[in-house]
Amino acid sequence: MLREPQPPDHAAFIELLASPEVHTYLGGPRPREELEREVPETPGRRPGVFVIDLDGAMIGTVKLDRHDPERAGNRRPEAGDTELGYLFLPEAWGRGYGTEACAAALDWCAGALPGEPVVLYTQTANVRSMRLAAKLGFTEVERFEAYGAEQWLGVWTSVTPSG
Repeated sequence: MLREPQPPDHAAFIELLASPEVHTYLGGPRPREELEREVPETPGRRPGVFVIDLDGAMIGTVKLDRHDPERAGNRRPEAGDTELGYLFLPEAWGRGYGTEACAAALDWCAGALPGEPVVLYTQTANVRSMRLAAKLGFTEVERFEAYGAEQWLGVWTSVTPSG
């Protein structure tokens, strides 16, 4: 189930951000002490940020954020693109939750922002993320070098039935 972040999710957010496994392809984990000081009681509370809830416990997050044209490594400077991002606790990996949660978030985006392209960046070395992008229907736009590794950029656009 996708839902808004709540105060009881605080510990799981810190676990996600401090996990070396989760951040293998994201520049490494952040120090837990720093996160305890900086992460708000209810992290990520804004439109397009969802907690992935399994049986009442947070197992990850999925977010759709407006693409920042000023971001380092940005390959699509045109304004308007929305970027898909997701993080899952390692115990949730390999069970199909990523496909289900990201597909639901993309459905939400298609309703909230019809026709809006969604971009996804990932390292090509992140095999799981590459598989997820393919399952979700992202189309490769380009590969490029950034942050010392080969990156992949894909785009997804909702299909609006013609009538």
